[in-house]
Amino acid sequence: MSTPRAALIADTAIALIAERGLRGLTHRAVDEAAGLPAGSTSNHARTRAALLALALTRIADLEAAGYGSATVDPGRPPRELLLDGVALGVHAALTVGLPLTLARLELALEATRRPELRAVYDRLGAGFAETAAAVLAAAGSRDPAGDARRLVRWCEGVVFHTAAGAGRALGVPGPQELRAEAARYLDALLAS
Repeated sequence: MSTPRAALIADTAIALIAERGLRGLTHRAVDEAAGLPAGSTSNHARTRAALLALALTRIADLEAAGYGSATVDPGRPPRELLLDGVALGVHAALTVGLPLTLARLELALEATRRPELRAVYDRLGAGFAETAAAVLAAAGSRDPAGDARRLVRWCEGVVFHTAAGAGRALGVPGPQELRAEAARYLDALLAS
């Protein structure tokens, strides 16, 4: 974020979306929840579309920072880095990062109705796919871009299923379970 105030506004917007859904997100609600003077949010994000884009960009930044910690050790084999990144990232998205996940899911649905938000969502998502493709290429994938799309779909499916879908009642799978599932999936991708 460009300033601490912009980060505060984005973080507050994310919290409101996760707690209340998109209907609970207004410029005034952000000002009040953040303890800012009236009009502060409007100064940083004039329109609702700008506020949604600000929140989505902040979510992507925070999620990327979380995944980055699992993929920075150049001494480890790429497959192991990828498995750790997937397992720890998905687990974090379902536990400590659940408010980010819920807000991202709300914004994903909203993006189906707002082309300007869809463009932001797709651009940010492409960054995650590019990172996955690079690690998959290093791990021996013959189709890194395609395998990255498939792996991202698997991760998104697990996250939705557990955070908001029918799997919510089953609880969050642990990091070891996620790593084992990801390893089976990755073996299938790399074998094809």
